[in-house]
Amino acid sequence: MKPTEFDQWCSTELDAVESALAAWVPGDAPAGIGETMRYGVLDGGKRLRPLLVLATARVVHGERDAALRAACAVELIHAYSLVHDDMPCMDNDVLRRGKPTVHVRYGEAQAMLAGDAMQALAFEVLTPTSTEGLVAPALQARLCGLLARAAGHAGMAGGQAIDLASIGKPLSEAQLRDMHHRKTGALLRASVQMGAACGNVEGAAWDALSEYGDAIGLAFQVVDDILDVTQASETLGKTAGKDLDNNKPTYVSVLGLDAARRHAQTLRDTAHAALARSGLADVTPLALLADKVVERDN
Repeated sequence: MKPTEFDQWCSTELDAVESALAAWVPGDAPAGIGETMRYGVLDGGKRLRPLLVLATARVVHGERDAALRAACAVELIHAYSLVHDDMPCMDNDVLRRGKPTVHVRYGEAQAMLAGDAMQALAFEVLTPTSTEGLVAPALQARLCGLLARAAGHAGMAGGQAIDLASIGKPLSEAQLRDMHHRKTGALLRASVQMGAACGNVEGAAWDALSEYGDAIGLAFQVVDDILDVTQASETLGKTAGKDLDNNKPTYVSVLGLDAARRHAQTLRDTAHAALARSGLADVTPLALLADKVVERDN
């Protein structure tokens, strides 16, 4: 796959994800909650996690319907986490994806309920009835397990708890890595693993893909921390400088800006090396996604 073909593939897959999400996120749910859910998840974001699911599934020749459902499910979990993270009880942010955050637009109670509903919908999407799609029960269970573990106390939610508890406190690089391995990295790693599960990958290839997911998961956060201090809010689509203002430890505050940039490059190299060890025939889409993570400007 050439870079131009990769760009076209990304565009096609993003359209497929957007169409599927638009079909699966209900607009007619009671008391306006459907409208709030759609505001929180549709028409915005990089959709990196769905692309990781679909790229991995492509590399391992995985089941298409299962992969598309997994891609949408992981994006629903990501979107719900952003809705909750932006609320006043946590990060208290007013801008997300270039528009007012969900609690600003619809109120805190509605934002909380919409996030809860998006989390539940993710697992509903992964478990279609026999008339909705042909996803084997064993694969449904595996995908649900991977996503639940990544989103729960050992993953994203646990990492967010550490993040909130670390405000104003110095962290070592190892402590910072552990926090972001959970908060950001776990869901990115699960995206890769869910795509791999759609192709029934095991053994050395599974381990290599998981290592790739770990590397880009941390790389994404390192770059996020860099962009927070180097880009304007208009470019980011969210409030720039928020971590510094809130006295949160970041890779830039712990390592310094230049060292953080070098660390992101090292993590990309680690991701590429893991792909080379995977034994899979054509890993170009995943390699280009790793490049995209590190070279992005928002």
